[in-house]
Amino acid sequence: MDRATGTLVATIAVLAFLSVLLLLPFVQYVLLAILLAYVLRPLQGPLERRTTPGIAAFALTILAVAVFVVPISVIAALVAEDAVAFASDVDPSADQLREVERLIADWTGYQVDLAALAGEIAERIGDVLLGQTTKIFAQITHTLIGLGTALFVLYYFLKDGHRLVAWLREMTPLPPDLQDRFFERIDAVMRAVLVGHVFIAFVQGLLAGIGLALTGVPNAAFWTFVMMLLALVPLVGAFMVWGPAVVYLYAIGDTYLAGALFLYSAIIVSVSDDYLRPVVVDRYARINPAVIILGVLGGAYAFGIMGLFYGPVVLGALLAAVEVLDEYWDRQASPFETP
Repeated sequence: MDRATGTLVATIAVLAFLSVLLLLPFVQYVLLAILLAYVLRPLQGPLERRTTPGIAAFALTILAVAVFVVPISVIAALVAEDAVAFASDVDPSADQLREVERLIADWTGYQVDLAALAGEIAERIGDVLLGQTTKIFAQITHTLIGLGTALFVLYYFLKDGHRLVAWLREMTPLPPDLQDRFFERIDAVMRAVLVGHVFIAFVQGLLAGIGLALTGVPNAAFWTFVMMLLALVPLVGAFMVWGPAVVYLYAIGDTYLAGALFLYSAIIVSVSDDYLRPVVVDRYARINPAVIILGVLGGAYAFGIMGLFYGPVVLGALLAAVEVLDEYWDRQASPFETP
């Protein structure tokens, strides 16, 4: 490497590091924009044929706000309201609460004052919220700026995303057919994650939530949202909520409702996961379930909530890159092989 090349490489490395520092505070929102652009991109082409690329991208950005951002914000507000109601509805004199305490004492031999425990937790949460008011407002401001950034980036990904892909293909020193295979593999993993995990987690949480609502479990909307999140994590799933709900119904004397919820959840909710998820993943990605599990769990630690989506994609892309590199090496070696 000569002096000019070394200087250029060092300059690129420094600029890349500074660029990462610039993007790091909003990496979650950039990843969100990429995810929304991937979902909405198939609509961009048909709209461009009827109008200009800019208008088409703007219309799809408005659609993203209407279909994704606003409903998620409303759901978050409803869940927060339900969570507050859940904490405030604790009545220390309620017969149901005393029955649960008695059942815990019979099973474990320990006396537990659930009302006092819930009150203490609520008091501590209130103290924390009161003491963190400034940070809460700062976080709200950061979230609003981040959402605005995500929508801005989404617009340009939709409008000029094809140019970005063309630039990446031009900069990648691989034959076009290997590039096609690599990008197709990533596309398959993305489809598997979105359809095979996000959509099925939504369906599974919704079905389980219907069971909770029909059997009279309190704050069903809040627990439905929790089950949707838990269903994204393999080996955890909605059972972490509907299982204790069955115990709760049994503890308060609703034996028939407890049995009905158990049968409904064990058959309907579990079947939706056991059969739909493998079919979708095998159809779109054909990758080992262990890769999905590691990707989801590791992605959540590395990237936060967006890691639930991108973790498996990163591992799937790594496997695809290794396969493409192996084939590329074989091609490079073949001219030197003797027949």
